[in-house]
Amino acid sequence: MPNYSYFCEHCNKSIEQFFYFSDYKPQIKCDICKKSCERDYQSDISSQSASVKKGDGELKTIGDLANRNRDRMSDDQRNELHRKHNDYKEQESTKELPTGMSRMKKPKKIQWR
Repeated sequence: MPNYSYFCEHCNKSIEQFFYFSDYKPQIKCDICKKSCERDYQSDISSQSASVKKGDGELKTIGDLANRNRDRMSDDQRNELHRKHNDYKEQESTKELPTGMSRMKKPKKIQWR
C-alpha cells in the first residue's frame, strides 16, 4: 500500500494516509478541523529515493537494508557518517612509519582511450 501525504491549510497540519491504489483519493477530510485537505506532492517527492521502497519483509540483500537505513537518515547524520568513514584517509598520511620503512607512491592513473 502506498503512503500519501496531505496538507490541511486550515490547521497547518501534515497528514499521511495509506491507501490501496484502487482506494486513492485526491482529497481527504482533516482529522482535526474536518475540512478538505489537498495532496502534498512536494512532500511525497522529497521523501522518495531513487529506488522502490520495500517493507521489512521484502529486504532480501544487505544492499536493500543499507538503502533503507540511508533513506531514513537526516543530512546531518549522513555527513557525520561520511566524515567518520573518511577521516582515516587523512590520518594515514600523517602517521610515522617504523624505522627503515617508506611509503609506496601511488601509480599515475592510466587513461584509457
